[in-house]
Amino acid sequence: MSLFNVLDVSGTAMSAQSVRINTTASNLANANSVSSSSEETYRARQPVFAAEMNRAMNQQPHSVPVEVVGIVESDKPLNIEYMPNHPMANEEGYIYKPNVNVVEEMANMVSASRSYQTNVQVADAAKQMLQRTLALGQ
Repeated sequence: MSLFNVLDVSGTAMSAQSVRINTTASNLANANSVSSSSEETYRARQPVFAAEMNRAMNQQPHSVPVEVVGIVESDKPLNIEYMPNHPMANEEGYIYKPNVNVVEEMANMVSASRSYQTNVQVADAAKQMLQRTLALGQ
């Protein structure tokens, strides 16, 4: 694998981690939202990654080493609370809250941030190796 492929991998990985950070931020921003029906309630979302290692190793053109193939909604049950005096309560007196676990999302945010930082360091190391290789010819 050439150093240019390393830059491709770290660049696409940084892009994927950026999507992960944004998705986590969206989950945290909607963690305390309230709705009167299950259909309108925000559900936690997670990005789905695909590593295209085989294409990267075969050096096929237009390959994307790390790719976000989609964002899926969590199928965990929503949090339902009985609050008949709440303005968003339905006819039975229930409100619906998102299935976002704030502790999980914070851990996910830290993990994504560190992954992004690691890929920045990998790209920087590859750049330095390329510069040193070019300096050998002088």
